[in-house]
Amino acid sequence: MALALAAGGTLARAHETPAATPRGGAGRTSPPRAELSMDQAVQLAERRFRARVVRAETETQGGRTIYALRMLDGAGRVFAVRIDAASGAIL
Repeated sequence: MALALAAGGTLARAHETPAATPRGGAGRTSPPRAELSMDQAVQLAERRFRARVVRAETETQGGRTIYALRMLDGAGRVFAVRIDAASGAIL
């Protein structure tokens, strides 16, 4: 995945030109953030916790996207995991 992001970032920079830059700073936006998809969050959690995701929901808190996952481990225990979509951090 890091290779795909690095290649995507390189492609985006290759298309930037001085003529495409807004004049006077108007319309500037922050650089795009890599966001974890729900599928990527599920895979991350299943590998990290060695459990199966049985329910997944998307929540928004303070403008941030959070994935709320309900997991079931091999011993039959159910637990919740929350993952920040922007950073991939387990909360």
